[in-house]
Amino acid sequence: MKFIVSSSYLLKQLQILGGVINNNNTLPILDNFLFELNHNKLKVSASDLETTMSAELDVESDSEGNIAVPAKLLLDTLKTFPEQPLTFVVEDNNTVELSSSYGKYALAYANGEEFPNAVELDEPNSTTVSADILASAISKTIFASGNDDLRPVMSGVFFQFSTEGLTFVATDAHKLVKYSREDITAKQTAEFIMPKKPLNLLKGILSGSESEVLIEYNESNAKFTFDDTQLVCRLIDGKYPNYEAVIPKENPNVLTIDRTQFLNSVKRVSIFSNKTTHQVKLKIAGAELNISAEDVDYSNKAEERLTCDYQGDDLQIGFNSRFLTEMLNNLNANNVQLEMSLPNRAGILTPKDGLDEGEKVTMLVMPVMLNA
Repeated sequence: MKFIVSSSYLLKQLQILGGVINNNNTLPILDNFLFELNHNKLKVSASDLETTMSAELDVESDSEGNIAVPAKLLLDTLKTFPEQPLTFVVEDNNTVELSSSYGKYALAYANGEEFPNAVELDEPNSTTVSADILASAISKTIFASGNDDLRPVMSGVFFQFSTEGLTFVATDAHKLVKYSREDITAKQTAEFIMPKKPLNLLKGILSGSESEVLIEYNESNAKFTFDDTQLVCRLIDGKYPNYEAVIPKENPNVLTIDRTQFLNSVKRVSIFSNKTTHQVKLKIAGAELNISAEDVDYSNKAEERLTCDYQGDDLQIGFNSRFLTEMLNNLNANNVQLEMSLPNRAGILTPKDGLDEGEKVTMLVMPVMLNA
């Protein structure tokens, strides 16, 4: 088994696939990349049992075979080379010899047959989405997903596909983001919960890409195919909470404000907030928004005044500044709208501009009780 490949091309592909590999694997074989050579096509796979990702590379070869190569050792070696052709030759003594213009390097390899096979999806449903839209849907929602092991369903992003459109939802019970597209539809209705790790991998690869992504899914697994890459992952088992029930429908108090101004103000004022609650207080009356924070234990406090457009009754409401900052950071609008009803009901944050046709983003942030 022998093949020749460009060093930077191989490194770029392996760095993407390397994101799948865990630092401490239970099975030693998972510390490897699986190389499957079929003449001038080299399929490289990485897996952590839950997620398997593979890419097909063009190489020069007329042989076939498969081996498992130590991932870290190979990546560390490739990072040191400038662009050049590299020759891989599998030797009889269970090593693969790598030749560069500088010299030769021998890596011990494992039997490729020991590498776990990626799951095959039986009769899956499918939908095609453009890479850019999928990357956008992931980055707009994933930050709101939880990290609680006791509530695994909340640690992922909920995909809801229907003939009306696609909806992506994430929540950790303190904040919630619903991102929907009415310009793309699925042939059949489906719901599944995607884990965070494969979503982060996809987000990184798909940003700025112009390709189409074929999403196939069944009860337990989902498969994403684009360009020469495939990612198969196990879905999170369980029923997603009824998120529509927590979105307040009647919100008579509506604040419209410049996003950057609001974000910067919250960031500055929150430096003076209590380090446990991170609470900032919004006091709205007329066309004035007063943002304040106080840490009584250290006698630190800050207050800023902004002009805004406000329709509704005078209101005082408290929010966790970290959640507010995260949400405002994840909107790419010039102006945002914050709809509220009562100081103990969730606020709804939406962009006023900067959206594509058919795109909708709704962010919900739970208030924190104000200290009298």
